[in-house]
Amino acid sequence: MNTSSGGAELERPALLEATLAHLRALVSFDTRNPPRAIGTGGIFDYLREQLPGFEVTVTDHGAGAVTLHAVRGEPNYLFNVHLDTVPDSPHWTTDPHVLQVTDDRAIGLGACDIKGAAAALIAVANATAGNLALLFSTDEEANDPRCIAAFLKEGHDYDAVIVAEPTRGEAVLAHRGIHSVQMSFAGRAGHASGEQRPGDSAVHQAMRWGSAALDYVERQAHERFGGLTGLRFNIGRIEGGIKANMIAPTAEVRFGFRPLPSMDPDRLLADFRQLVEPQPAAFTELFRGASLPAGDIANAEARRLAARDIADELGIPVGNAVNFWTEAALFSAGGYLSFVYGPGDIAQAHTADEWVALDQLHTYAETLYEIVNRGIA
Repeated sequence: MNTSSGGAELERPALLEATLAHLRALVSFDTRNPPRAIGTGGIFDYLREQLPGFEVTVTDHGAGAVTLHAVRGEPNYLFNVHLDTVPDSPHWTTDPHVLQVTDDRAIGLGACDIKGAAAALIAVANATAGNLALLFSTDEEANDPRCIAAFLKEGHDYDAVIVAEPTRGEAVLAHRGIHSVQMSFAGRAGHASGEQRPGDSAVHQAMRWGSAALDYVERQAHERFGGLTGLRFNIGRIEGGIKANMIAPTAEVRFGFRPLPSMDPDRLLADFRQLVEPQPAAFTELFRGASLPAGDIANAEARRLAARDIADELGIPVGNAVNFWTEAALFSAGGYLSFVYGPGDIAQAHTADEWVALDQLHTYAETLYEIVNRGIA
């Protein structure tokens, strides 16, 4: 197997070579999130230089959240890519910021998630003269989203937004939402030798709630949407009590759930809160990410089919719905038709020696080229 961190030993199509050259540059920029120490220079200086003929607007939203919006002509669709990456793990076998290219893959931090797509878009922008709109952002990998929220407030006119994430080169029209909750139970401290009432031990309350929650989730197994089934649920942490012979005065539970687009998250939250008596003393939603399609549940299937029509028009193969969350849901909640499309496999994202397959990277770039060159972007 040939390996190269500079010029390639193998002859590759020109568009793929251009994509790899840009990917090599993008991977070299440290955009780890956290710490999200990202400014308007660095990687954004590089992007500006690669987009001649585009009207480029770079906006600093603070705390390392930066967007670059680039427009050429009068495009119908917006392509969105996040440039931030997760931190590299200690298990990398090479420098994560130096791209390694083998016969079949490109290895580097963010190569799969999702700088490979960004590199392909830049290569296509330079290989064509057609209408094209790009939005690069840097805050997808942490729970402090600013970029897309600010962009939506500006009010832009696009028929649809295509969000790049690793989908193996298929259009993903639907995915689950994601919600995380912290709640606490209040009991009454005392000696464990005596008879206890249901509300005396906070830990007992938490355990009864957990059992009821698992039963509740099992009852949702019949729900379906776009190939997805049921409600995904996880109790991530239970903490409380003092010692075995003391009745626990406090207990804390953190849990998360991932609903289908056809499920009402507010109803689910209310149900979870009211599962047992006494109810939790405090119940706080920590994070909410809408499902895709987002918005009106009654029209979710219609919006999914409308997104499918756009994917068909653009010549993008349609894949299955997925369980992971993406920022396509934010655009959908903002009123845009949106779907997810990018090279790479989600199984490679966030791993040591992260990589994207060259054949998927090439196919993605070629498909983008056809879309922009035909003037339908």
